[in-house]
Amino acid sequence: MKNKVIRKVLVYGISIALVAAVVGGVMALKAAKEQAELEAAYVEPLPVMSQEEMEALYDEHKVESTSETEETESIAEEDIEEVSEETEDGVYEGCPVDFAGMWEVNEDVYAWITIPGTVIDYPILQHATDNTYYLNYNIDGSYGYPGCIYTENLNSKDFTDNNTVIYGHNMKNGSMFSGLHKFEDANFFEENTKVYIYTPEREYEYTIFAAYIYDDRHLLYSFDFANQQVYANYLEDIQNMRSMNAQLREDITVTVEDKIITLVTCIGNQPEKRLLVQAVLNQNESTVQE
Repeated sequence: MKNKVIRKVLVYGISIALVAAVVGGVMALKAAKEQAELEAAYVEPLPVMSQEEMEALYDEHKVESTSETEETESIAEEDIEEVSEETEDGVYEGCPVDFAGMWEVNEDVYAWITIPGTVIDYPILQHATDNTYYLNYNIDGSYGYPGCIYTENLNSKDFTDNNTVIYGHNMKNGSMFSGLHKFEDANFFEENTKVYIYTPEREYEYTIFAAYIYDDRHLLYSFDFANQQVYANYLEDIQNMRSMNAQLREDITVTVEDKIITLVTCIGNQPEKRLLVQAVLNQNESTVQE
């Protein structure tokens, strides 16, 4: 009887040991597989460019356009297609932006914005799926400030939407969209009127018509700008604005036939507010370098 009990205990112990060995082996194999998957998925961290290096990169890929210093020939909308067909590698001749060079750095670059009188002279990017990506990531893919000037995929990249909303940080060192705050000054607003946007196909010239403090609502979610009545009401509200914080160009009337851009940046110590600077595309015109 005693021997039977001992044998049962031994058999039970051996069984437990075998089960533990099998389970341990399975767990080890699983851990090894997970480690292999992690190693296979590992990507070297992206290099982090300093802001000075980013600014140097932008300077390297942008030359001064004659439209920033003198008048250029205006080309009617119906003539733009013919001009576009004469370009090489998808970039019009005389374009002041080295788009090919910028695409080697980041393929999300699709346009460039220049505002004379400010340091704003930067590429515009748009992430395909993450609308806040360039709020937090730099042009080299690294995380942190200053981020990038960007639009959301709610807007097309050809500036044909009624209102294209462009975002940028209000950096303390004066870079990115901090220069928009200059337009809060009445004299500066009066003397500085133009915004230029370059794409590989053409150059767009806009005239600034408003600069004012607004709340932090998301414009493209709050207003259906494709709806003509909504757009008309929105434009009327801007032009009827009576605020000490608003700068309005009274000699310009913007209608639903116009396309506008809205430049958005933050206001220091007022997280619930935004500064908006808005400009209208010169009616039925864009300019192209000869």
